[in-house]
Amino acid sequence: MKVAIAGAGAVGRSIAQELLRGGHEVLLIERRLDHIDPKSASAAAWVHGDACELELLEDSQLQEYEVAIAATGDDKANLVYSLLAKTEFGVGRVLARVNDPRNEWLFDDSWGVDVAVSTPRLLASLAEEAVAVGDLVRLMALRQGRANLVEITLPADTPLAGRAVQTLRLPRDTALVTILRHKRVIPPQPDDALEGQDELLFVAAPEAEDELREALGLNQELRRSS
Repeated sequence: MKVAIAGAGAVGRSIAQELLRGGHEVLLIERRLDHIDPKSASAAAWVHGDACELELLEDSQLQEYEVAIAATGDDKANLVYSLLAKTEFGVGRVLARVNDPRNEWLFDDSWGVDVAVSTPRLLASLAEEAVAVGDLVRLMALRQGRANLVEITLPADTPLAGRAVQTLRLPRDTALVTILRHKRVIPPQPDDALEGQDELLFVAAPEAEDELREALGLNQELRRSS
């Protein structure tokens, strides 16, 4: 996979390093000379310039990349790069970093963004997930909010203990993705029995979340990360 990353600060370099370890081809675009450090990702291609400039992206042949990642510390730059990558170069998958949560509403398909990642929102969700038992927690929005990754940690005394996965009457547009049990990751099978303190991960449409709560016998209000 070929991935073009705008922004080679700490975040961009870290993403590049992970992708390179996975055997992917990476391009890093950075306008600040003090952020250019080829030794930090020696297998990547480095370009010094502004990722918001159409000519630079043309010279970098952005149209040949399957994924574009906007990872700068400037939300305006991330939006412009995302829009150019999607509309001018036809990049199939565009991911964008949101630095200021107040700007999160802008990061949608009108700006070419397929997935927006807000670090403050993600950290808040993870903190909530760590302490919330017996309630749904939204971990991440998918497909511009058309679906969410949600989690529930079953109470130790859950009435669902011993129930087979196939007996759960899940609402439409909802799927149980995995069961986390102690240090195990369990791909759910129809006959698998649930246990107290299982962490269940679902992908669900927002309008199905209340029905999911009812299906799991939850009584508390849905926690929404913000």
